[in-house]
Amino acid sequence: MKRLLQLVLIATLASGIPMIAQSPAPEIPFDSVDPLKFPENIPIGEVAGVSTNSKGDVFVYTRTGHPTISLGTSRAFAHGGSRLFQFDRTGKFVREIGQNSYGFMVAQQVRIDPQDNIWIVDQMSSMVIKFDPNGQVLMSLGRKAEAVPVPAPAPGGAGGGGGRGRGGLPGAGAPQDLFQGPSDVAWDAAGNIYVADGVGANARVAKFDKNGKFIKSWGSRGTESGQFNEVHGIAIDAQGNVYVADSGNKRIQVFDGDGTFKTQIVGVGAPAALCITPGPRQVLYSSNSNPPDDIDVAGEIYKVDLTGKVLGKFGRAGKQLKEFGTANAIDCRTENDLYVGETGNWRVQKVTLR
Repeated sequence: MKRLLQLVLIATLASGIPMIAQSPAPEIPFDSVDPLKFPENIPIGEVAGVSTNSKGDVFVYTRTGHPTISLGTSRAFAHGGSRLFQFDRTGKFVREIGQNSYGFMVAQQVRIDPQDNIWIVDQMSSMVIKFDPNGQVLMSLGRKAEAVPVPAPAPGGAGGGGGRGRGGLPGAGAPQDLFQGPSDVAWDAAGNIYVADGVGANARVAKFDKNGKFIKSWGSRGTESGQFNEVHGIAIDAQGNVYVADSGNKRIQVFDGDGTFKTQIVGVGAPAALCITPGPRQVLYSSNSNPPDDIDVAGEIYKVDLTGKVLGKFGRAGKQLKEFGTANAIDCRTENDLYVGETGNWRVQKVTLR
């Protein structure tokens, strides 16, 4: 393993790509509980997103529901299949938000912004939807197709907005507010919105101003700096640096707010969920989520400082508490108290690092 890391380092330095080299990560001791109390008549599904607001309330976007697909002579119409729930800080169920929403199809992520607005990212409807704290819709980005041709067109075909974009680059997408499998959303201090658009045909980051007006996008499919192979998670630090989980390339890429590549972090597996803590001492959490076709490998979560140094790791793949099954979401309002959403184990764990 040491020899392999040396070869990777030599190859990366030869290519001129800045990289953070890593030593073996120490194990972080931790405790875990399953804190949420779902009503008896509401089953929990695959937890794609979990996030907390300033009061400590917990929001869960889960693949729970009854997706409906209607087949015509040549088109399929679909809706439903995911639900958004709110719990108080003790885990007591509070309410459901956005019930029967047009954009709720396959849950991918939920995030709470600094004003306690609730944002969901839906993979199948290719939409990002903003709710105010009362649950009223304030904004939508992207657009759900009215219908999907059967069979579907090749990536980049009519109505897709994905596939080949700027200059014909694969995965670059259309330079506008049209997504193909968005995966996450984040904001900088000015309120600009960054959408990770990368678990479908696209492999890019799209930037909007605070009012939802498209500004620019960057990225295409590939292995070079600024290219991605499945953009999974996104997070922004207090200086406005954008951290992107480039899962397929097993790295986290770091950019400035205009998409200029700065560095990359490796040695954290295949990163999926990202979260950066608030406050003067910020740290990054990144899940090495086990793939759905091999649920007994990986699974750990890494703690990284913002220079890219791995401070430690905790957890492993498995079904029991303190084990993780495809961790798709991490909430980290404080450095040592986290919520982790798992699509594989259909649950939320509250983790306390010791």
